Amino acid sequence: MPRDDGGDYEVGYGKPPHHTRFVKGQSGNPRGRPPGAKNLKTLLNNALNELVFVTENGGRRKISKREAIVTQLVNGSAKGDFKAIQILLAMLRDIEGHAEPGAADHATLTEADAQMIQRIRARFLGATE
Repeated sequence: MPRDDGGDYEVGYGKPPHHTRFVKGQSGNPRGRPPGAKNLKTLLNNALNELVFVTENGGRRKISKREAIVTQLVNGSAKGDFKAIQILLAMLRDIEGHAEPGAADHATLTEADAQMIQRIRARFLGATE
């Protein structure tokens, strides 16, 4: 392996020559992303949180663009716009998929549901024994 001019320091893997090392206090990527630069997610969130004026029932009020988009989507699907219905149903499936497990309302179980659960439990316990 080549030796560094500075003395008995052996140059090799993980041991660069002294003259090529990073200088203390100097960044290794001086033209990197500047501080305060925003990524796409931040820009999108800022744009969706901007307020706009809307007229509803003869009155004007301020809402976020995010809320306006959702309102337009729901209104379009209520009018029968097939594309809006597809988008809305996909959003609902995504929201329901993120619901907490066990958050279902147990009070809505009927007697028939309870019997079915008991049969499934008995069948499962019988198969494991």
